[in-house]
Amino acid sequence: MNKNRPFIKTLPFFLLGLTQFVFAAQPAIIDQQTIFHPIIGSRGMVASQEALASQVGLGILQQGGNAVDAAVAVGFALAVTLPKAGNLGGGGFMLVHLAEQDRIIALDYREMAPLGASRNMFLDVEGEVNPQLSRNSYRSAAVPGTVAGLLQALREYGTMKPKQVISPAIELASKGFVLSHALADEFKSRRTQLSRSEAGRKIFFKVDGSAYKAGERFIQKDLAWSLKQIAHQGEKAFYQGEIAERFAADSNKNGGLIGLDDLAAYTVAKREPVQGGYRDYQVVSMPPPSSGGVHVLQMLNILEGYDLKALGHNNADYLHLLTETMKYAYADRSEYLGDPDFVEVPVADLLSKQYANRLSSHIDFSEARASDDIKPGKDLPFESHDTTHYSVADSEGNVVSNTYTLNFSYGSGIVVAGTGILLNNEMDDFSAKPGTPNAFGLLGGDANAITPRKRPLSSMTPTIVLKNNKPYLVVGSPGGSKIINVVLQVILNVLDHDMNIAEASSVPRIHHQWYPDTLNVERGFSSDTLKLLQQKGHKIETSRTLGSTQSILIENGVFYGASDPRRPGAKTLAY
Repeated sequence: MNKNRPFIKTLPFFLLGLTQFVFAAQPAIIDQQTIFHPIIGSRGMVASQEALASQVGLGILQQGGNAVDAAVAVGFALAVTLPKAGNLGGGGFMLVHLAEQDRIIALDYREMAPLGASRNMFLDVEGEVNPQLSRNSYRSAAVPGTVAGLLQALREYGTMKPKQVISPAIELASKGFVLSHALADEFKSRRTQLSRSEAGRKIFFKVDGSAYKAGERFIQKDLAWSLKQIAHQGEKAFYQGEIAERFAADSNKNGGLIGLDDLAAYTVAKREPVQGGYRDYQVVSMPPPSSGGVHVLQMLNILEGYDLKALGHNNADYLHLLTETMKYAYADRSEYLGDPDFVEVPVADLLSKQYANRLSSHIDFSEARASDDIKPGKDLPFESHDTTHYSVADSEGNVVSNTYTLNFSYGSGIVVAGTGILLNNEMDDFSAKPGTPNAFGLLGGDANAITPRKRPLSSMTPTIVLKNNKPYLVVGSPGGSKIINVVLQVILNVLDHDMNIAEASSVPRIHHQWYPDTLNVERGFSSDTLKLLQQKGHKIETSRTLGSTQSILIENGVFYGASDPRRPGAKTLAY
């Protein structure tokens, strides 16, 4: 199968729309095979989860900006048009491939715990985790890193000024944009969450309390004010200026921990990407405090010992192998991953081929191994749902893979008074009580315990695959704990199963995270395959969707892009 041909037949999984990749929110199985089109371009490409933001990024490329300029513009635009995940009040990770320097930079702008944070801050008098406090209160917010991260990337690797790349977001916020059915329905269904603060009620609902309807214009004046402050004053406006003062005042008034000292002390960390060889490719991804890169590479190391193409895509033996591999990676995640500025993360040991071989030796094709029988690092040789990802590529060979988040969809739902900025609830990504699952069911240990100025462990996995030392595949996804496995399967679909990027993005996926001992499967697998998996001992649970990738494949100077059909409103654009 030729992975580069623009027209292919795929499995009967999604009811697919036209080539612009705007799809229904609820996937539907269809009986006939369907032609699926990747987007093709040769000068520049933007793949994001929201069409207006993709248009903003493409416009920057058409004005002569590079991939970093466009990526920063998309990041600020998504804060306006995709409020559930695009943000100014959250944080994330960015991988940048600089063609002229032939290197990849990893920018960690993950949120940081406030100075007043403490290990047991979310435990009640009986020593149990209080989820209301860790997820839905002002105290659930860590110090945001998005503004600092985006502007540092622009300053060091872009070619444009903040005013140029932020102006489209300002216009979208001040003049508004027409609400889609999906976004209007989300506001309505999340009334309780978005009404936790008076500022939120005033933004997301009308004066009389009624909900906005699809087709109406949604204006965010306070957010426009904040964006103007940042456009004119840069990071200083957010971390030391009037935005910071409003943050600190609102936090203090409502029992939060973020103060002026916390904001002033925030820093972006430059880190060395994790990378490893897989067959004839080099896979480069985010290092800790992202767990994604380490465990994608760890799983690829295990899987490299098998002929995956011969096993057959998404048949029972192939899915069994993936599932068993996932269990080992997520078990290690629970024990060893954390902020490397505070704990020693054994990256080299986790990524060694010898360790992968030891784990592989435990995989039995006839039977699933119970999660209770898998212990983190048992064979190591030595004594951590809503997010958004976007990918950008330019004609000079520069690419950006960026994933950022508020943690939950719309974060805590709390809006900082006078700013229009939604607060993250990233403090829940720490291990509030080691051994107790967080909101995504992930177990964590002491390595991810709460400590002031520490960054919580994340599953975000922005990734760049190189072929002959040139960017070949740019990929990432939202999805909380499922992100790592979603990215893994897209990589395997392209590299092992010869799919083009459209098919690789659309076929059904699975997910297992060690605990709970459940294999999540999307609709679209054959009943016979599922029965065979159950016979091997897998406990199967059907999931509506797993992830939402925004990907670009580059070959011979041509960009092939695809926005995942699993979520509405996504769009890939090229010229």
